[in-house]
Amino acid sequence: MSCSEKQHLINDNFYKRSMNTKEIQRGFASDNNAGVHPDILRAMEQVNSGHEIAYGDDRYTQAVLKKMKGIFGEDTEIFFVFIGTAANVLGLSAMTQPHNAIITADTAHIHVDECGAPERFTGCKLLTLPTDDGKLTIDLIKQHMHGFGFEHHVQPRVISITQSTELGTIYTIPEIRAIADYAHANGLLLHMDGARISNAAVALDHDFYEFTGKAGVDVLSFGGTKNGMMYGEAVVFFNTDLAENFKYRRKQGMQLASKMRYIAAQFDAFLENDLWKKNAMHANTMAQKLYLAVKDIPRVNVTRPVQANAVFATIPGMLIPKLQEEFFFYVWDEDTSEVRWMCSFDTEKEDIERFTALLKKLTGKL
Repeated sequence: MSCSEKQHLINDNFYKRSMNTKEIQRGFASDNNAGVHPDILRAMEQVNSGHEIAYGDDRYTQAVLKKMKGIFGEDTEIFFVFIGTAANVLGLSAMTQPHNAIITADTAHIHVDECGAPERFTGCKLLTLPTDDGKLTIDLIKQHMHGFGFEHHVQPRVISITQSTELGTIYTIPEIRAIADYAHANGLLLHMDGARISNAAVALDHDFYEFTGKAGVDVLSFGGTKNGMMYGEAVVFFNTDLAENFKYRRKQGMQLASKMRYIAAQFDAFLENDLWKKNAMHANTMAQKLYLAVKDIPRVNVTRPVQANAVFATIPGMLIPKLQEEFFFYVWDEDTSEVRWMCSFDTEKEDIERFTALLKKLTGKL
């Protein structure tokens, strides 16, 4: 179960209370809470001179789009947007008609954390599936593969997976290929939410294309915000037929940046000298350090495989408010006191040492 509405309010209240009492330090709530990598800030400053043609026709945007095609394939179509929700929603809207359905995990961001935007703006129904690890399988997907040609039933059209998943797990390349092959054999398309795709690439030790376009993904939401960028995501079309008229869809979706050079500059720095990899590798390494530091603490039970930059654990519920006052994080499941600790590109080993010292101190008093 993801955070309930009630638990979101509890989490937010703890965060606001801590803001009023002390300086906020690095916590483990979200990689969205981290700042912007200095190299990316410098890149934005470097393009901040003179005039450039607006709406993506500037030299910086054109250059980085060329660079990204060198990564994802020359026959791709790539469009910048501001945020991940927009990348998902607009990408999915290009793949569907309103009578279609999108099959996804019940933990998926498009189901849990996008305020119904995918359903509102695509007109499609989300068909969700419960999973133990956040990953879809063909056996699970088959549960929704019915009603084709029956006008009283939504028509399944897209399978949407997340890499890495909301539970911090990673799809292997064969798993993605199997889902893609199954989708295509049944007239469906495969969408990938890649908000944390850099963390997945590091965990798999493969470049992006190997587990996206080459593995059969049709449309990718390529994220950078959670890995050191200020803002900016990309919608990558491997199935370029789906990109027809997407420029109009992006404009109607209020995601056409007039000063697009500032998004382009971020992606340029993000990809230059593998900054994305260095950031993600650091975040993943910190998550492993955190896992090793907490796994043997009494009353702490790590509940999910630690494959990317997330650690999930159950801890005594009465300790959560005291821990949150010092190191803010989110409760994932209020009923079981399962919490999520996220590491970021700027997490330091001293953060982990202070956090685990406090956790040991509090559990030792029970």
